[in-house]
This record gives sequence, structure tokens and C-alpha cells, in this order.
Amino acid sequence: MVGETSHVKVPMSKFEQNRFIDYKTMDDRLQIVRRRLNRPLTLSEKTLYGHLDNPEHQEIERGKSYLLLRPDRVACQDATAQMALLQFMSAGLPSVAVPTTVHCDHLIEAEVGGEKDLPRAMSANKEVYDFLATASAKYDIGFWKPGSGIIHQIVLENYAFPGGLMIGTDSHTPNAGGLGMVAIGVGGADAVDVMANLPWELKCPKVIGVKLHGKMSGWTSAKDVILKVAGILTVKGGTGAIIEYHGPGTDAISCTGMGTICNMGAEIGATTSVFPFNDRMADYLRATNRENIANYAKQYSENLRSDENAQYDELIEIDLDKLEPHINGPFTPDLATPLSNFKSAVLENNWPKEIKVALIGSCTNSSYEDMSRAASLARQAVEKGLKVRSQFTVTPGSEQVRATIKRDGQMDSFVDAGGMVLANACGPCIGQWKRTDVRKGEKNSIINSYNRNFTGRNDANPGTHAFVTSPEIVTAMSFAGDLTFNPMTDSLIGADGKPFKFQEPIGDELPSQGFDPGQNTYQPPPEERSQVDVHVSPTSQRLQLLKPFEEWNGDDIKEAPVLIKVKGKCTTDHISMAGPWLKYRGHLDNISNNMLIGAVNAENGETNHVRNILTNKYDTVPDTARQYKAEGIKWVVVGDDNYGEGSSREHAALEPRYLNGAAIITKSFARIHETNLKKQGMLPLTFANPADYDKIDPIAKVDILGLKEFQPGKSLLLKVHNPNGSVEEIPVNHTFNETQIEWFKAGSALNMIRKKLASS
Repeated sequence: MVGETSHVKVPMSKFEQNRFIDYKTMDDRLQIVRRRLNRPLTLSEKTLYGHLDNPEHQEIERGKSYLLLRPDRVACQDATAQMALLQFMSAGLPSVAVPTTVHCDHLIEAEVGGEKDLPRAMSANKEVYDFLATASAKYDIGFWKPGSGIIHQIVLENYAFPGGLMIGTDSHTPNAGGLGMVAIGVGGADAVDVMANLPWELKCPKVIGVKLHGKMSGWTSAKDVILKVAGILTVKGGTGAIIEYHGPGTDAISCTGMGTICNMGAEIGATTSVFPFNDRMADYLRATNRENIANYAKQYSENLRSDENAQYDELIEIDLDKLEPHINGPFTPDLATPLSNFKSAVLENNWPKEIKVALIGSCTNSSYEDMSRAASLARQAVEKGLKVRSQFTVTPGSEQVRATIKRDGQMDSFVDAGGMVLANACGPCIGQWKRTDVRKGEKNSIINSYNRNFTGRNDANPGTHAFVTSPEIVTAMSFAGDLTFNPMTDSLIGADGKPFKFQEPIGDELPSQGFDPGQNTYQPPPEERSQVDVHVSPTSQRLQLLKPFEEWNGDDIKEAPVLIKVKGKCTTDHISMAGPWLKYRGHLDNISNNMLIGAVNAENGETNHVRNILTNKYDTVPDTARQYKAEGIKWVVVGDDNYGEGSSREHAALEPRYLNGAAIITKSFARIHETNLKKQGMLPLTFANPADYDKIDPIAKVDILGLKEFQPGKSLLLKVHNPNGSVEEIPVNHTFNETQIEWFKAGSALNMIRKKLASS
């Protein structure tokens, strides 16, 4: 047990002087769990179990139990924050229960450079930004304006702390693991729960250990660690697990380098990734004016690293002395090729050799160290009279990084080489890129220091071969404009006609003059919030205030038509597509026009083409649902296995509820989607016998019986009226607990909160 330090009060951040890190309570919870489990614990277990809602009685078994947790904070990016805040507002609470921030980084499209792209985005998205700013002010949320930087970089600079637990509405939230935080990407519905003071549910993760030995040198960087791990584990190998780095090699990696590794852990399906607290983290905390946190963490350092002899479900060992630079891709982030073999891979696979565009930065690789090492290469080439042969873009991760590299000369090196500096935002990494140099479908290659490179990810062009590597390799290769160039061994021809070979990249981990904060882009919540009006125009096509869903009427559901019987895979992307629908994420009525348009209809094998029982004609899924809703008819969906897998997009649960859906009946559910449906007052039900799926005609009507006696563990009965006159009685199961049944009766989880507030 750690010594008594309960009197210590260390603020979570300089922006939240009245919100404190509480290592003492975490330690108290952990002692209870230690007594119960009586075994060594991994770092990630210590952090999670130190945040249990009920450590004395929580069932704990890796890979099986569902933990109820109390996160320290929530972070939202602008695309996902819209619906999260709209839902939170509908609960009727006066303020968020935990420290929360909103970051404007996803809606800024890259085209001609940050100086022009940012004002254009601020104009195009003004109503969304105004809503987010006023809602943040109203509900005690910190608001980072457009141009502030990418959510994960801002969190690392200001909010992450060792041993903390954070959820964020973006899949690369694990970036904060670089500061020893268990930071997990979630859907907006989960964020709303935590903001509304509900415990957050997480399946107890398995733990994959990655033991690092040795020390990187030369061209090898932190990015190469995760590129190597991705090649070992593949895009699915980390699913259901936390990747926990440990061993002597961890001390040889900078804090921001550790962030890079944790960030890209999302590409192998990991719940999150984390490093143990060490001096490199303490150095970064001091450099970002958080020495008090570094000192406080040292007092509890035994809770911020794994126990000796802690057991991992899987163990990988990597020798950093022998690790070489890697390039991963194309089309998948786990196709890992060492740089020494990359030329032959390009030729053997006939990948387009010419590098059309080279891009550095993003939330994964935009630290001061990244930019310094890349700039050292740009300077070498410029001194030899060379300019980049590929288009070359630079994305600073934050306003602080941008201002600091501007002051210290790295930005000038990039511009002198022919580079273009983009806005402090996600940009091309998430597809916010107005690219004009190739036609759609045209085969071409780009190379970047991003994290995700699935088909069409960056520019919506299926012909683009995107390769992921370190900023150093990207920068060096941009001067050759050729994928077969190896900067470690090959030479270029300088302006003097003589061969020129790059020297190894060098760069400072942290700025010797300290960070320049740049422009002040943070909006704190005002002292007096009661008079703040949240800006939502009633005629807006991008934002729409939510009305509470109706409560359960106390009756069984009778003669509900099957809206669609889904055949085969149906992910959250099939249920609620992204892409062009991104702009409607704050407008439930508009985005509901994408509901289930990607699902395959078992009746005819087509998508978005279902029979309307009112007209006996075929129509789109959303339009058919709207006609049923207009007539007051509740409907159901019949689905296949693992319905709702993929991104935990809350819209996939909100849309069917909004369009008057009553139940989703499937062979099996992806658990997160099943829970999201429950939160919205829907009935996710599974066939007791999966073969009963075949007994339901695609245009049948169903009764759902037993709701008056609805209780945990007790099956319901599906009475199916097929159009041929046959009637089938099919038992269906559910996983509702007592609290979730109350959600159903109240109409939604947020309705239940509002009712409790009204009665208190």
C-alpha cells in the first residue's frame, strides 16, 4: 500500500483548478481488488480496477466479466460531439458530471494550406461550431476552437496523466497511453453515460504484453515499433485486449513516441495501449507545465507500472537494437515490410512507384520530436539545392506545436523544401482532403505518417495505394518521389551534380526554449452559465434538438411488420453509413435517411429495396419506415449473426428508435450495439434457436409477448404471422438487467435520468 498522501490536491489540468487527480481513492479501490484476487497485477489491470464503481463486489475475469467503471474524464471531437451533446441536453442535467472537453478538428478540409483552409471551414461549419461552443459553455465543458489542433495532441499536452482513465469519442483516443493513461475510444452514447454520471461498462480486457529490450538509433523511430507489432498481431490480433508495453526498452522512448505507439494500436483492434510511468513522461509533464502531476505520480509509482511476475495472455518481445524502419500497406495497416525489403515488394507487387503525395503530421506523428527529425532531413536536402519531387504536406498536431516549430525554424525548412503547411487538424488522415491531382479510380501511391490506410481512407479514391511509415522516411522519400528509394542506402543527385546521401535524422525530444503556446484557442466555461443560450436554428439542416422518446405504453407489441429481414453481415456502417452523411451527425431526422440502406434484404438480395405492406410496393428502407411511423405503426428488424459489429456509432441505435422501430431480432449481436439499442429504449432480442431465423417471412408481422412480466433471465415469446397464413411461436432471449428494463419502460436511459431528476 502506498503511504498516506490524502491531503495532496493536484488539479487535473491548468484549465480545471477545482477538479483533482485522486490517486488515493484509486489506491484504496486497488487494495480491495488485490485482497480479492491475490495475484500480481498488470499495469492496465491496476488502472481499470482502481476505477471500479464497486470494487468489493465487481466480478473480475479477463475476457469475460463486464466491468462497471468511473472514468476520470471525457473528450469529444466535433463530428461525434454533436449527437453526444444533443443527447446529454435531453437528460435535463445542469452540467457534466466529469471533466469534459470538445475539440474542433474533424470538419476542416485540407486543400491549399492552413491559412486559407481554416477560415473556409469556419465559415462552412459556423452553425456547428456555434452550437458546440454554446453547448459547452452551458454545460461546463472546455471548448477548443477550430485551429487548436487534433484532439489527441491537445489531450496529451493538457489533460492526460499517468494512471488516469479517460474515454474519448474517437478511435485514436489511446494516444494518451503515451502518458500512462488508459484511454479508450468509444461511441457517443458511452460518453453521454459518463457525462450523465452513469457507470461505464467495459468487457474486462485481456492483456497482451509487449516487452521491449534495447534502444532505437539512427533511422528507427517509435513508429516502427507499432508498425512491427501491427505486422505481428494483424488488424484483429488485439481485439478485446489492452496492449501493455513494458521492459527496459520503454525508457528509451520519448513520451510523445510512446503516444505514437499507443495511438496506432487502434489499427490492431486493441481496446487501448499503455506504457508504464517513467522519467520520460515526467520530462514531458514538466515541459508542458505540469510538474505537480509528475511529482504526485512519483508518490504512487508502484501503481503506475505492472507488478513483478504479472501474467499476460500473450507476450511479444522486440529488440529495439535490431528493429529497422518499416513501411506498412497498401490498403491495410498490418502489411508490414522492413525498409530493406520494400523496394523488392514494390516491384514484385507492381505498386505504382511514383510517390504523388508525401504527408507528415496527424495525431499519430506531429510531436516536436517528429517535426525536428523530419526537418533535419529537409535541411540536408535544401542545402544541396534539392526540392521535393512529390507534393509534400505538413500537418502540425496542435497550435502549440505549430507555433513552436515556426519559432525554432523547422517550419521554414519544410517550406523551403517546397512543402505546404496544413491547418492544425485531422485533414487528409480522415479523408478531409480536397485532392485534385489524380482522377478517381486512377492508380497512384501516397506515403504518410498517419495511422489508417484502408481503401479510400485519405482521398476517397480506391486506386490510391497509401503507405504508412515514420515522418522521417516520408520526408526523405519525398525528395526522391519514388517508392523504391531507400534513404538509408541510396543517393540522390544534388544541384551541383554530385551524389548526395542523407545522414541519419536528428532532433530534440523537447524544445530547449520551452513550448510556444501560440494563439489562445481555448474557451473555458463561464462562471455564470444559467443565462447561456444554446444555438440551434429550427431551420438548420445540420443540427436538430432531440425530443424525448415516448415511454413504453405498458402493453405487448402486436402486429409489428418486419421492416427488413437482413441477410448476412450487417455492421454499424450498413445500419448508418458515414462518408457524405458525416455532415448530418447532429441532425437525427436527416441522418435517419441512411438507416439500413446498406443492409441486404433477404427477400430479394438487394439493398435499400423493401416491400411496404401499406402499398404493397417496393421503396427505400428509410421511406418505408417513415410511412409506418406516420401511421403509428411500430416495426421490427430481423437480423443475422453479430448484428451491429464495428464502430459503436450511436446513430445506428438512434435512427431505428427515431423512425418508430420497436425491436431488433437477430441470431446474435455485437455487444456494444446491443447495449446502445437498450439505451435508446429498443428491444434487442436473440433467437433461442438461431435456426428460427428461417421461420420468419421477410414481410411477416410479429407480436412480442411477455413484456408485462419483463424481467432479467426470462425469455419473451415471438408470435409470427406469415403472409401465407401460418403462425409460428418462437422463444427469444434478452440480456436486460433490472436497470436496463427501467430504461425500456422509461423510453430510454436518458429519459430515466430526467424522470429521477424531476422526482428529486
